[in-house]
Amino acid sequence: MFRSTPAFFCADRLRRVCAVLCCVVAGLLAAPGEAQARIELGAPAGQADAVVGCMFPLSGRAALYGRDSIGGIKVALADLQAQLGGKNAPRLRVIVEDDRSKASFAQRIATDYVEHDKARFLCGVVSSGVAQAVSRVAKERGVLFIGTDHASSRLTIEEFNRYYFRLSNSTYTSMAAGARYLADLQKKTGWKRLVFLGPDYDYGHVSWRDLKSNLDRLGVRYQVAGEYWPKLYEPDYSAYIAELAESKADIAVIGLWGSDFVTFLKQAISSGLNSRMLIANFDTGGNYDVLESLGEHAPGGLILSARHHNNWPDTPRNRKFVSDFHKLEGRYPTYAAEGAYSGIIAIGRALASAGKTAGADRLIAALEGMRLDLPEDPPGFRSYIDPLTHQVVQAQAIGEVVASGAFPPAQVMLSNWIVYPAEALRPPADLIQQRRARARPAPVLVQPQTKEE
Repeated sequence: MFRSTPAFFCADRLRRVCAVLCCVVAGLLAAPGEAQARIELGAPAGQADAVVGCMFPLSGRAALYGRDSIGGIKVALADLQAQLGGKNAPRLRVIVEDDRSKASFAQRIATDYVEHDKARFLCGVVSSGVAQAVSRVAKERGVLFIGTDHASSRLTIEEFNRYYFRLSNSTYTSMAAGARYLADLQKKTGWKRLVFLGPDYDYGHVSWRDLKSNLDRLGVRYQVAGEYWPKLYEPDYSAYIAELAESKADIAVIGLWGSDFVTFLKQAISSGLNSRMLIANFDTGGNYDVLESLGEHAPGGLILSARHHNNWPDTPRNRKFVSDFHKLEGRYPTYAAEGAYSGIIAIGRALASAGKTAGADRLIAALEGMRLDLPEDPPGFRSYIDPLTHQVVQAQAIGEVVASGAFPPAQVMLSNWIVYPAEALRPPADLIQQRRARARPAPVLVQPQTKEE
C-alpha cells in the first residue's frame, strides 16, 4: 500500500477523433424510459474485419452508463487507429442495443448478434445478473464475451468459462482493497461493528461475501451489526437508513450502485447518518455521477472508490482519455466509459496479435496474459488479464470527498488517496480452487442394475 497526493490536471488537446473514427449511427438516443434503436459505430457492414455486439442499458435508471459506454467505445476506436496504424488496426463494426437491464432480453439480443450479424465478440453489460445470462450464450455459441461494466466475481471464479473475459474491476478486486483499508483503519481507530447494505441479487450478495472473505484473510476481528437487502431500483431507503442507525455500527459498507447509491446517499446525508458512522462504498461510490449529485458540499464520513477516476491517476494517458471523452460527449465520464474503452482496446489488440481472421481459440490465447496500457494504470504498471480467471488485474484507489471545481458540474471530487497495488488484490489460487470445487454439481451415483433370475 502507498499513499499518493491529490492532483488536478489540465485538459489535453484532442486529436481529430472524428477523422479517424468512421461512425455510422443507426439510431438516436430517445428520452429515458423509451426503448432505443440499434446504434452502429466503426466500420460499415461488409467492410469490417470483425463484428462486436454490445449490450448496455440505454433506457431507464441505468441509461447514463450505456451512453457513457458508447462514448468510451468511440474513443477506443480512434485510439486503436492511432496506436496500430490504419493498415494494422482491425476494422471493427460495433453494434449497440438496449438490453433494458433484463437477462432474457439480453440473451435474445446476444443470440441475434451471433446468428444474424455474425458477431465474433459480445461485449458490455452493466448488470451482473444480465451478464451471467449472456455468458451462457457465449459459451454455447463459442464466441467471446468481453465484459466491461458488471462486477460479480462469480463470473470469473465459480462460473468461469473460457469464452468470458472481464476488462473492469470485479467485486473481489474492490472488496480486497476495501478490506485492506478497513484493516488499516481499525489499527488507527479500533472500530468493531460493521453493517452491510446491498442490492438483493448476485452482485450485492457476492460483494458482501468477497468483503468478509478478505477481512478474514487479513485477520480482522469484527462484529456484523446487520445486513440488509433492498431490491434493485428501490425508490426510498428511509426505513433501511433507520435500521442502519439503530445497528450502532461503526462503519456501514454500502453495495449499491448508480442512481440507487445516489438516492441512498442523499437520504443518508439528510438524516445525518454519515455523522453517526462512516459510510463506505468501495466499488462504485466514487463514480462521477455520485460526486456530481453531492452539489457544493463535501460531507464528512464518506469513504469512496470506483473502477475509474477522472482525477486519478494523474498520468498523460488518463488525462488524455478524460479530455477526449469530454470533447466528444460534452461531459465527464463515469467509470462505465473507461470499462467500455478497455474492452474495445482488448478486442482490437487481440485481433492485431492473433490475426484479423483468427478463430476463438487463437483469440483466447491472445487475450490470456495480455498486457494493456489503460487510463486507470498508475505509473510503472500495466493492466493484464489473469489466465486463471480471465479477469483484468488492476490497482485500486480509495479516497475522501473534497471540494473541487476541476470537473464541472461536479463541485467535489475524491482526493487524499490510499492506493492498493494490483497484485495485492488478486484472489489467491487456493480460494479460486475452493470456490470452483464447491460450485461443481455433486456427481450422481448410479446403482448397478442386477438382473433378476
